[in-house]
Amino acid sequence: MPSLKDDFNELIRRIRYGRELGHASFEPIYYLIFDPKQILEVKRQLPAWIAKLRNDGWDVTIFSIAENIISILQNAPLRKLWMTADKQAPLAWARTNQSLANAVTNGSLESRLIAQLEQLEGRNNAILLVTDLEALHPYMRIGSIETKLQGKFNVPTVFLYPGERTGKTRLKFLGFYPEDGNYRSVHVGG
Repeated sequence: MPSLKDDFNELIRRIRYGRELGHASFEPIYYLIFDPKQILEVKRQLPAWIAKLRNDGWDVTIFSIAENIISILQNAPLRKLWMTADKQAPLAWARTNQSLANAVTNGSLESRLIAQLEQLEGRNNAILLVTDLEALHPYMRIGSIETKLQGKFNVPTVFLYPGERTGKTRLKFLGFYPEDGNYRSVHVGG
């Protein structure tokens, strides 16, 4: 079984050579798939991977899903209302999660990713690493974001995906969500 290092090296090799003509889309979207038990190991390896990419001439940008979700929730117009409601009913987890999900799934996360991609457009050797996908749980899955952003990926974009590969294009987010085959990307690992 290949290691994370082997899978990362394979991913970079594929990015260098570009997409195969048989894919439904020619957008440079790649997934590095790893077992959810390896989330911490991926976080430990990330600085070394970034250094390797930079040494190979890549202009690396990181888009952290977790950091962007935190920013969205901290700056949400309803934040004060949420805090008041939480004090009144601190164990109303379903209602709390639904309010937070509404703030995350209203398009604000997608618009932040689009803005990042637009900033990178035209930059030589730009590559975007999208990290912390596990922060999407329980709000949404990255496949829905990828679908909404079709046509917007102008630089190689790598999603560090905790989950299972169940076929050439089918993935199970975090290993327990139902498998989803709506990805238009190259998958390595898993």
